[in-house]
Amino acid sequence: MSIDIFRVADESDAGAIANLVNQAYRPEAGTPGWTHESDWVSGNRTSADQVAAIMSQPSSIILAGFTGIEIVACVHIEKDNSHSHIGMLAVNPSLQGAGVGKQMLAYAEWYASVYFGAKKFTIVVVTTRSELIAFYLRRGYRQTGIVMDYPLSAGAGIPKHSDLKIEVLEKWAVLSVHPLHEALT
Repeated sequence: MSIDIFRVADESDAGAIANLVNQAYRPEAGTPGWTHESDWVSGNRTSADQVAAIMSQPSSIILAGFTGIEIVACVHIEKDNSHSHIGMLAVNPSLQGAGVGKQMLAYAEWYASVYFGAKKFTIVVVTTRSELIAFYLRRGYRQTGIVMDYPLSAGAGIPKHSDLKIEVLEKWAVLSVHPLHEALT
């Protein structure tokens, strides 16, 4: 499975993106998928209003990946001087494990390099999500040793354990050809 179209999301996409992110991060108990964090965090990961607020910030975008007319993946990129923070990477749970997340992440890194001039990317991950940390390590990220308490003030859910932590991962940018070109060759 591959993404047909990548584009910068706009406010009309906010509801669909919030729904996708919540399905990927916080599905109901027993829902299959390897990327969710329902065992550690309760409540929605985001709302349409939060997504729209992200889109309205300067140097902050959400990319959407489409298959046909359906948004199947998304990612948030925020420019911070010479690096970009990549977050809220979400893939439709029925497509997880099919390479869609890899495509969306590669496109986000390319976009951040080309349009934001990023020299480095940072990602924040819940420390208990070892499979997700391993996913990023396989994509060239490294653990920085920076670990913090789960950010309650971010409005991204309530930890089920009071000692829940997040960890910062980073990767130095290496500008390559457009990810869609790589997929076609």
